[in-house]
Amino acid sequence: MKISEIMQADVITVAADTSVKEVAQKLIDNNLTGMPVVKGDEVIGIITEADLIMQKAKLHMPMYIQLLDSALYLEDTTEVEEDLHKILGMTAEEVMTSEVATIEVDDTVENLATLIEEHHINPIPVTADNKLVGIVARADIVKLLARE
Repeated sequence: MKISEIMQADVITVAADTSVKEVAQKLIDNNLTGMPVVKGDEVIGIITEADLIMQKAKLHMPMYIQLLDSALYLEDTTEVEEDLHKILGMTAEEVMTSEVATIEVDDTVENLATLIEEHHINPIPVTADNKLVGIVARADIVKLLARE
C-alpha cells in the first residue's frame, strides 16, 4: 500500500517565525503531536510536543515548601518568569528539528513503519519532488490496521 492512500493531505504547518506560544496553541487546537515548519511549500523543519517540552525542561524551578494550602518559595521566582517569557517568545525555527526525515508520496506503508521504528519519529512529512504534499503518523498506520 502507498503512503498516498493513508496520508493526511490537509497539512497544518507553521512558518519559521511563528512564536512558540502560537505553535503550542496550534498543536492543542488541532490535536496534533507535531507539524512541519515550512518556507513556501518546502519543509525546513518539524516541531513536535517533545521540542516544546525540552524548552520547558530548561527552566530552573525555584525550591518551595508547602505550608497548609500555600506554597512558600524559598527563591525568587522572577528568573523563572523571565525564562518562561523568553521561551514563549522564541520562534519555531529556534526550537524545531531541522534535520527532517520525510517520506515520498509513492513510498510504501511498510517503509513508513520501518522509518518510524528505526528513527523514533512521529509525524513524518510526505513529499513529492521535495514539496510538502501531506503528513503521516503512527495513528494513520493504526487506522489502516483497524480498517483491514
